[in-house]
Amino acid sequence: MPCWSGVTCSFLRLITHFNFVTLNPSSPFIPVSACRFAVRSQSRLSVPVGVSWRRDYSVKRQMPKKDKPVRGQVSSGQERQAEAAGPVARDKSGAVTITVHVKPGSKHNGITDVSAEAVGVAVAAPPTDGEANAELVRYLADVLDLKKSHVVLDKGSRSRDKVIRLDSSLSPEEVLKKLRQAAG
Repeated sequence: MPCWSGVTCSFLRLITHFNFVTLNPSSPFIPVSACRFAVRSQSRLSVPVGVSWRRDYSVKRQMPKKDKPVRGQVSSGQERQAEAAGPVARDKSGAVTITVHVKPGSKHNGITDVSAEAVGVAVAAPPTDGEANAELVRYLADVLDLKKSHVVLDKGSRSRDKVIRLDSSLSPEEVLKKLRQAAG
């Protein structure tokens, strides 16, 4: 019976020549023709320590099932995400971030609303040459009683939706409280 692969037979000749591995003719993972070659070459049948030719598979082992939420119910992990998904949160670096929706070109600076998605801020500066961004940073520093250097525009310099990062010791709850007080 011919070998099923020339590469396999060459490999088996090599490892049996150096007595790394000898073949077991009853092994299901080694072709019968390779075992006949090993028997013809009169190799010893042994396996080095730590090498196993046998694969152990459990037939009855099943993956654990995930708990699927019932429609309309919110799981505890989703509740935590909903709380953290408000307009004021703490980022990975530990700084407090505020998601802001800016309305430039208004008559007066002011916080229009505080919703679950963003804080609406009206800015009395035109949206040209970064004037509205500078006015937004200045106004939020006044509202939160912080230095202007502690309020940084993190994302959204050319968009109405922006992320403001606060480099201070204020907690997200304190920031949200001050923003709600300024909203009226």
